[in-house]
Amino acid sequence: MSSIDIFPIKIIESSQLKSINFSQILASIMHYYRLGLLPKKRHTQFRKESGELYSEQLFSTEGFSDNYSLLYHNQPPTQIIQISDPLDVSPNVVINKQLSHRSLKGFNIVPTADYLESRKPVLVNSDCKIILAAPQQSSTQYFYKNADADEIIFIHEGTGTLKTMYGNLHFEYGDYLVIPRGTIYQLHFNDSHNRLFIVESVSAVITPKRYRNEFGQLMEHSPFCERDIRKPEELQPIDEKGDFLLYIKKQDQLYPYHYKSHPFDVVGWDGYVYPYAFSIHDFEPITGRVHQPPPVHQTFQTRGFVVCSFVPRLYDYHPLAIPAPYNHSNIDSDEVLYYVDGDFMSRKSVEKGQITLHPGGIPHGPHPGTVEKSIGAKETQELAVMVDTFRPLQLTDHALLIEDTTYPYSWVH
Repeated sequence: MSSIDIFPIKIIESSQLKSINFSQILASIMHYYRLGLLPKKRHTQFRKESGELYSEQLFSTEGFSDNYSLLYHNQPPTQIIQISDPLDVSPNVVINKQLSHRSLKGFNIVPTADYLESRKPVLVNSDCKIILAAPQQSSTQYFYKNADADEIIFIHEGTGTLKTMYGNLHFEYGDYLVIPRGTIYQLHFNDSHNRLFIVESVSAVITPKRYRNEFGQLMEHSPFCERDIRKPEELQPIDEKGDFLLYIKKQDQLYPYHYKSHPFDVVGWDGYVYPYAFSIHDFEPITGRVHQPPPVHQTFQTRGFVVCSFVPRLYDYHPLAIPAPYNHSNIDSDEVLYYVDGDFMSRKSVEKGQITLHPGGIPHGPHPGTVEKSIGAKETQELAVMVDTFRPLQLTDHALLIEDTTYPYSWVH
């Protein structure tokens, strides 16, 4: 029997099964989840107590070929009453091509009251944007939708609630908030002291393929599992009519849309597309007798970059082990490290919120004196987030304002 193409999946003979990489087919699968009120059958009548129909919305990715969720609104989510002129929020790239180690003092980003205005892109390419933000106020006067990219928001400082059409997620220091593109949300902070490290991805943010079986389940050797992933809760539908401002980012333009109904009027939903939270403190490190390479720290992947979590852990235990990493030439990727907390044993003078960029093409490694100092040490308390991009990164005007220009020469004895 010949194979029959049905979208990206093929029906094949059983003799061919061993050659198929099912983890690629299931690469983007999250867990099925449901919350709130749902009809027994999809695409059928679902009525309120008044007899009116709820409004069904399919939220799909890659057309109708990939993950999706079905949401049920009190009001149709299409009732636009006004569209204002867009605002250009394109990053101002000032260094397009470069080959130099860089260090950015992230906590020098000045706190800003408004959430959207606080987002300062510092490193960008065609696959992602790396953004620093220090918002002082909750985004209660408007709603936000990023139609360009999935977002990973790492909470460095602050606590609060991510409010979405899927329900609420409470967050605190060390949480990754993974927000699929197209999700309408607000960030509600508990106070004005907030620091965020944000990565936008033009492709889907998924869990590492190396840690999933053919059914998409995280395997026994994975450094985290499904129990560690916190899903939306507290679905509290708001059935109100009025003038609700929604900022939609598309092609780096911020479009002010005004809707007649409240965006959080969803009474129930189910599917595979939804925001979730994962704490870096729930990442269980993989260690060995000798120094382990960065892929063992991988937490997320996309088509254009990977994200790794460096967490407190025991050092290598070979009798002649050198805990400090060896020198490394990352020929095919740019390496970004965001320092969160603790002592980073291979670096000197590391600050909270500092970003280092080691571009592909030249080697980097431990600072002078740190190799010998690491020998005999038993553990590290370091906490950091790493982003390895597969395309070169460009620097923006915000990056140059917070750069330590002496960093490229810090390896000289």
